[in-house]
Amino acid sequence: MPSLDLDQAAETFAEAPDLTVGVEEEFALLDPDTLELAPRFEELRDLSASDGVLRESIAGELISSEIEIISGTGADLDDALTRQHERCRRLFALAGAQGVALGATGTHPWADYREQPIIDTEHYRRVEDGLKYVAWRNNTFSLHVHLGVRDIDRAVRVCDRLRPVLALLLAISANSPYLDGRDSGLHSARTQSFTKSFPRCGIPDVFGSWRAYREYIEFLLRTNSIVEFTQIWWSVRPHFSFGTVEVRVCDAQATAQESDALAGLMVACIAQAARDVDEGVPFTALEPRMIEENMWRAIRYGLDGRLIDLELGEEYPARAAIERLGAWTAPVRAELGIDLAFPELNGAQRQRRMIESGATREEVYATSVNETRQTYAEGVSV
Repeated sequence: MPSLDLDQAAETFAEAPDLTVGVEEEFALLDPDTLELAPRFEELRDLSASDGVLRESIAGELISSEIEIISGTGADLDDALTRQHERCRRLFALAGAQGVALGATGTHPWADYREQPIIDTEHYRRVEDGLKYVAWRNNTFSLHVHLGVRDIDRAVRVCDRLRPVLALLLAISANSPYLDGRDSGLHSARTQSFTKSFPRCGIPDVFGSWRAYREYIEFLLRTNSIVEFTQIWWSVRPHFSFGTVEVRVCDAQATAQESDALAGLMVACIAQAARDVDEGVPFTALEPRMIEENMWRAIRYGLDGRLIDLELGEEYPARAAIERLGAWTAPVRAELGIDLAFPELNGAQRQRRMIESGATREEVYATSVNETRQTYAEGVSV
């Protein structure tokens, strides 16, 4: 049984360098002919052992038909993306040689979750035993970004400030209109399936300090609710092992360019929140019920809908979320050299346009898988 050393977590953050970057991307493993989910993770993991770079970069994610590729710690965004591009190129080459295709949407359009085996690791055995149906049902794929934030009290306050930003990032990233073989009518069915089912998930409370956050963790430990901090699945959280703030609200992205742009925007948001904490910029701690209004709009309509300026109580076109986050993060983006280059339509919008034109789910998914292969495997973004 793992133990959770909260003093060590504080020490990890005390030694953490600011602004290091880590990127984590989850891909579906597919039969290249049928595009059905293919439970091949263990095989690819074992074959990667001969590749020193890839061996340390592959991780499992609950089901055997999913694989995660991680950049490791980059000195900055450019370094992390360079590392991630090389690892993705190697992963796609390895998978292709074994007759495996990879997909990058937030959900698989028609796969039956009841047929997906859970990978055999201690962590995921614990997840399955603790959550049962909730774990079995979670066949989803996402993009996570870590940013080094020195001092755990500061990291908690950064997470507080990022709460209202999460819905905007979700709307920008939405890329999962299908679930269980149906057009869900949503732009991010992944978020509805995962965030609304898992415990300790979605928008966290405002804590204000490490002391308050620690008291909550100690409560969970004392009441046998968790045994490891990763059982807190919030959409933003301090990561005790890495000394980072992790943003984990976004759908997986169909193209490498979109993934790069989204990773850059997430890095900028975390960095700007840290800057605002340091400079004492005034901050309104919004109630979860307010933020959830925007989360629902992002889930349902993505960038095709309207979001709410929660301080003014006024609507605005969701597409303006990119401009709004760009304006807020302009100071740190100028210093870090982060440009925002998003396509006219995001993944969900492109899929919904095809659906509206009469394309089948197989045609829609095949188009997305081809986009993924062309940009990740062939190195267009590098």
